[in-house]
Amino acid sequence: MHILVVEDDPIVADILGMTLEEAGYFKTTANTIETALFELKHSQIDTVLLDINLPDGDGTRLARLIRKNHMPVPILVVSGNSGIDDKITAIGAGADGYLTKSFDRYELVANLEAIIRRTHGHSSATVNVGNLIVDLSRNYAKIGDTRLDLTAKEFRIIEFLALRKGAVLSKDAFLNHLYGGIDQPEPKIIDVFMCKLRRKIADAGASGVVIDTIWGQGYILREMRDYDAMTISA
Repeated sequence: MHILVVEDDPIVADILGMTLEEAGYFKTTANTIETALFELKHSQIDTVLLDINLPDGDGTRLARLIRKNHMPVPILVVSGNSGIDDKITAIGAGADGYLTKSFDRYELVANLEAIIRRTHGHSSATVNVGNLIVDLSRNYAKIGDTRLDLTAKEFRIIEFLALRKGAVLSKDAFLNHLYGGIDQPEPKIIDVFMCKLRRKIADAGASGVVIDTIWGQGYILREMRDYDAMTISA
C-alpha cells in the first residue's frame, strides 16, 4: 500500500517514513500542498498522512482540495496542534482521523490501518470471504482454523484483494501495491503470484471464495455462496 506523507520537517518526515516502511508500506514524501497534489494526480496513492502547518498553506486546504476533486483516499492528519478547534476544522475539511504529535509509532500504524479499513467498509481488523479470514492488523490469512503459509508478497496480494473485495484490480495496481513504483518487474509476475496463491488457498480447503480473472482487466475476490470449493481460474 502506498502512503503519501505530507510533512515539511525532514526529520519528522524521515521518522514517519521509517515507521511506515517497517510496517510494510511504501511511502512518498511531499513537503508542500503543491507537490502533494502533483503526487496525488500522477501516482496511485492509497492514503495521505497530512501535517497541518505547511510552507504554502494550511494542510486542511489540501484535504478540501482532495475531497473537492472526489479523490477517495483516506486522510489521517498528524499535527502538533492539539486544540479541539483544530481537530474539528480538519475533520470538517475531509480528514478521516486526527493524531496529535508526539505519538507512539504503533499508535500511528493502528490509527492508519483503522481509517483504511473504515474507508473500504471494514469496521474490524479482519475480512471474511467464505471460509477465508484475512487479519489486516496481524498480517496473516487462514482458511477456517488453518493458517496459510504465505510469503510477504502473497499476503500483500490477498490483503489488497480483501480490502477491495468485489472490485476488479488491475495488474498495474498490484505492481504498485507490491513495489511502490521501485524496480517493478513485468506485469506477468502477477499471474505467477496469483497461481501460487490460488493453489495454497485451494489446498487448505477453501470454500465459498473465488479469485476470478477478468480478462483484459485484472483480478477480483468474491464470495461465492453457492460454491463448496475454491474455483480455480486460469
